[in-house]
Amino acid sequence: MINKEAVVLAAIEAQMKNLKGHLGFYYKNLVTGYEYGVGGDEVYLAASVIKFPLYMHVLNKCAAGELSLDDCIVTEESDKVPSCGALNMFTGAVKTDIRTLCRLMICISDNTATNRLIRLCGLEDVEKGFLAMGISKTKIRRFLFDSVSSAKGIQNTICPKELGMLLEKLYRGEFISEETSKEVLNTLLEQQINHKLGGKICDAVAIAHKTGEDDDLSNDVGIVYAKTPFIACFAGHDTDVYLWEDLIRRAAYDLYKVNS
Repeated sequence: MINKEAVVLAAIEAQMKNLKGHLGFYYKNLVTGYEYGVGGDEVYLAASVIKFPLYMHVLNKCAAGELSLDDCIVTEESDKVPSCGALNMFTGAVKTDIRTLCRLMICISDNTATNRLIRLCGLEDVEKGFLAMGISKTKIRRFLFDSVSSAKGIQNTICPKELGMLLEKLYRGEFISEETSKEVLNTLLEQQINHKLGGKICDAVAIAHKTGEDDDLSNDVGIVYAKTPFIACFAGHDTDVYLWEDLIRRAAYDLYKVNS
């Protein structure tokens, strides 16, 4: 009997080899446990996907009693950075609770909310927290839109397989508690940037995920709730974003079909 899942995965790998850039992919069938990777253990530029493990770090600090999602903090005018988000549209300082910052960071990829949470925790604390979660290649080394650090080659990074491991913990209710795991997944389900993993699947099934994009860079990592749910983590930089995102859309759809 032909293993249709293996055929689809091999086709994805073959198509990846025809594209330029540093491209990675990690897949796991959450029912059978079958794994497949193409550079899945390697390191890639993070863009906004780094916001996903940062969210989990903040929740770990809440579980430890160091923070509360109900704590209110002020985002100053000087904290505001461009592009995705809502906070930089407000005039002057903005007071919000941490829960709101987390939701803005994940659901609409708010860069100002992200920087405010990094500043709240501290870069050193985030690094320790990531290591405690079992991720060592996924790192926050600088604030978003820190052009000085970026020019020095200081970049935030992700590893597809590490993020897949975090997603599986959430799926199995093993992150802090079943309730907290469900809270993270529900927030990921409200992601508003859906043109990659969900670009061809559309509304056929739910997808809990986090995207990231920048010049010559595009990532998307998540759980696709097909009849047989699976994890799909795509990361790529120094690539043709149009062609890479087209592959992500088609690959996610083909995997959804074979798991339905």
